Amino acid sequence: MINDIVAAINNVLWGDGQVLIVMLVLAGLWFTFKLGFVQLRHFVYMFTIMKGSTNTDAKERGISSFQALCTSLSARVGTGNLAGVAVAISLGGAGAVFWMWVIAILGMATGFAESVLGQLYKVKDDRGEFRGGPAYYIQQGLNKRWLAVTFSLCLFLGYGFIFSAVQANTITDALAHAYDVPTFYSGLVIITLAGLIVVGGMHRIAHFAEWIVPFMAIGYVLVTIGVTIANIEQVPALLWQIVSSALGLEEAASGALGAAIKNGIQRGLYSNEAGSGSVPHAAAAASPNPNHPVSQGYVQMLGVFVDTLILCTCTAVIILLAGGSQSDHMEGIRLTQDAMSSHLGEGGIDFVAAAISLFAFTSVVANYAYGESNLHIFKLDNKIGRIVYTSGYLAMILWGSMAALPQVWAMADMALGMMTVINIIAIVWMTPTIVSISKHYFEQRKNGQTPSYKAGDCEIQGKSEDGIWE
Repeated sequence: MINDIVAAINNVLWGDGQVLIVMLVLAGLWFTFKLGFVQLRHFVYMFTIMKGSTNTDAKERGISSFQALCTSLSARVGTGNLAGVAVAISLGGAGAVFWMWVIAILGMATGFAESVLGQLYKVKDDRGEFRGGPAYYIQQGLNKRWLAVTFSLCLFLGYGFIFSAVQANTITDALAHAYDVPTFYSGLVIITLAGLIVVGGMHRIAHFAEWIVPFMAIGYVLVTIGVTIANIEQVPALLWQIVSSALGLEEAASGALGAAIKNGIQRGLYSNEAGSGSVPHAAAAASPNPNHPVSQGYVQMLGVFVDTLILCTCTAVIILLAGGSQSDHMEGIRLTQDAMSSHLGEGGIDFVAAAISLFAFTSVVANYAYGESNLHIFKLDNKIGRIVYTSGYLAMILWGSMAALPQVWAMADMALGMMTVINIIAIVWMTPTIVSISKHYFEQRKNGQTPSYKAGDCEIQGKSEDGIWE
C-alpha cells in the first residue's frame, strides 16, 4: 500500500503529471523576467565576482564564497552528469542536449533567486556557524512554521539519508563490476572516509570540497578536450546534429522532437538542482564578498552553469563523438562507459569507474551538510543531535552500499519532489523580497559602489535574524 502511494505521488510529480517540470520551467521564466534576464546581462560579472572569493572573515564563522560554490557543486555533480546525460540522449537523441542547455539558462535565474533568500535569512547555530535554506526563509520571511518543518522533514529523508545511500550503492556497484571488490568492504571504506570529513562540520566539508571539486571538474574537462581535439573533424557535424535534432529540422519520426524536449529538460533539471531548495543551504553558509546577499546569487548561478553547461556537455560530447544516439532502451552509465572506451580503449572503463566513485562520494559528503543545516530548525544543533544524525547517516550509507534500492529510490524521488514543490511556491511567494534586494545590489554597482547590505536597507518580507546584517 505504501509503495502504491509513493508511486502515485511520483507519477503526478515526475511522471505523467509532469507537475515538477512545468513548475520549474515556469519558475525559470518568471525569475528570468522579474530579474531582468540577470543570467544574460550579468553573465561576465558572474565570473568576475569570484575574484577574492577565497577570502572570508574567520570571526564570522562562515565559509568563503568559493567554498560555498564547491560545496554546492559537490552535491550537484554526481552520477546524473554521467548516467543522466546518457539517458537523455538514449531517449531523446542529440537534440536533448540543446534543451538541457536551455533549461540550464532558465535554471540560473531560479538558482540566483533561491540563493539570495538563503543568504538573506541565514542564522547562526550553537557553533557560531551560518546556517540557512528554504526552511529558514519560509519561517522568517513567510512566518509559516508548519511549512518550514515539512520542508525540513522531506530534506532529512532525501538528502540526509536516502540520497547518500543511493550514491554509495553506485560507488560499490561500479567497483564491484570493474574490480570485483566486495560491496561490504568498499562500504566500510566509504563510511570511514565520509565520517572523518563530516565530523568536522560545514567547515571541514567545505575545505574538502574546495580541493576535490576543482580537481575532478578540471580533470573531466581536460579529458573531454583531448577527445574533442582527436575528433575535431566531427565537431561541426556534431553541433549541427544537436541543433537540427532539437528544432526538428531533420526528424522524420513523429514524436522525436517531443522526446528531445522532454528528456533534455528533465535531465537538465535533475542535474543542476535549481529550484529544489538544496543549494540555498550552501549559499547560506558563506560569508559573502561583497558583503551582500545578492553576491551569493551570482556564485550559485555560476554553479548551475558549471554543472550543466560545462560538465553535462562534456559527457554529451564524449557520447555523441563515439556515435551514441537515440535507441529503444534507456541506457545509463553503460552508454557512457562504452563511449569512453571507444575513445580511450580499456582505460575508458577505469576512468568512468573512477569518475563515478569521485562524483558520487562528493555528493555523499555534501548531502550530510544539507541535512545538518536543518538541525537548527528542530533545536537539535547540539552534540547529542549531531551524534544521532551522523550515526543514522553513516548507517544508511553502509546499508545502501549493499542493498538493492529501487523502492528506496522511489521514496527519495518523492521527498525531492515535495521539497521542490514547497520551495518553488515559497520563492515565487517571496518575489517582492528577491526583486527589492537585487535592485539594491544592482543600483549600488551601477553607481560605482562596492555593494553592501545592512538590515533595513531594503523592504523585505518578514525579518532576518537579529545581528546577522547589523
